[in-house]
Amino acid sequence: MPLTDFKSRLKNGTLSPKFGTIKKISATNIEVLGLRPSIGDIVRLVSLDDTKNELGMVTEVDQYSFFVSPFGFIEGFKSGDKVFLSEQGMNIPVGEALLGRVVDPFIRPKDGKPPIVGTACASIMKAPLDAMKRGLIDEPFGVGIKTIDGLLTCGKGQKVGIFAGSGVGKSTLMGMIVKGSVAPIKVIALIGERGREVPEFIQKNLGGDLSDTVIVVATSDDSPLMRKYGAFSAMSIAEYFKDQGRDVLFMMDSITRFAMAQREIGLALGEPPTSKGYPPSVLTLLPQLMERAGKEEGKGSITAFFTVLVEGDDLSDPIADQSRSILDGHIVLSRELTDYGIYPPINIQNSASRVMGDVISDEHKKAAIKFKRLNSILKENEVLIRIGAYQSGNDKELDIAIAKKESMEQYLQQTPDEYFDFQTSIAKLQQIVK
Repeated sequence: MPLTDFKSRLKNGTLSPKFGTIKKISATNIEVLGLRPSIGDIVRLVSLDDTKNELGMVTEVDQYSFFVSPFGFIEGFKSGDKVFLSEQGMNIPVGEALLGRVVDPFIRPKDGKPPIVGTACASIMKAPLDAMKRGLIDEPFGVGIKTIDGLLTCGKGQKVGIFAGSGVGKSTLMGMIVKGSVAPIKVIALIGERGREVPEFIQKNLGGDLSDTVIVVATSDDSPLMRKYGAFSAMSIAEYFKDQGRDVLFMMDSITRFAMAQREIGLALGEPPTSKGYPPSVLTLLPQLMERAGKEEGKGSITAFFTVLVEGDDLSDPIADQSRSILDGHIVLSRELTDYGIYPPINIQNSASRVMGDVISDEHKKAAIKFKRLNSILKENEVLIRIGAYQSGNDKELDIAIAKKESMEQYLQQTPDEYFDFQTSIAKLQQIVK
């Protein structure tokens, strides 16, 4: 090679990657000098002795410096440590190799198995589906649970919320939906939950079978950024399989922990707190995640179930209220029904599926309406019936409801190991109300 060419390459080349240096470290943010990144860029924090290596996100840019929120723990870093721009950015590897695996939001294995080599690369953050590219929801989506399939029928591509207080049975219901659903691909995001719940959910609720399932985990001890982007990472995985023309079940536990993570991030950046301390960015973020689910014309679908933890069983909680306005249906779990011994404790009077009328037959709709009416009449007159104040023959419809009370209660009950296909659930419903 001629010497002039070599000098030219040497002059224009980069002998070492550009890096910045840490100026100041606080409990939630790191101030860095020496680089000019943009908001949302991913950086790698490296200690001078190479013992610490963590990812972070640029959350604020000043004239001469910028601020980084770390994805991991910042203990061990000090002023003068190096900061490099990450080439990977907010991209993750996706592919068939993900099936059967438990990973973190950056697709690093959490199951002790070898690293995952994806066949494609997907961005964690994407715009939701364009409104005019969405397909009509006109097919039922069976989940194997009589109460849902018969009385709160879901459609393929629907977004549903499961609203419940703590300890009412969300995880058990999630496991029943995952095991009983007709979707060939299942993506589960466990966000902000206790670490012990992850192996328990896999072994107890899923029976240890992950053959067609991907689980993305960001536990409560992870940083707020990991909890926030864990949800978006799982959604990107679901979108990869949807783009291949496959139907995907997406399940996330829980939206409330996701919102709490954004609350921590927003307050650290100086956002004003509003209702229950949630900054405005939380309410903006919810539709950015939820609207990515759905059915796309010419491709597959993502049918999504999001659990919402309602504090004190208060459905007027700001996160629960905002979620209900975005979702296409809501399933409310009742603590009273658990006390009464009915599992899953789905309150059919307070629950609704907005697409049910578009995906079921007229006969099914009439049977569901009659069942709900009879159940409502029983609830209204329960005290009178129990104290013996009601005399048979005074109300013909109430007499019918009392006669069918036992069979209706049996229909609403189902053990975690039971499974009923969609047509069987409809046939049992029609048999009760005929």
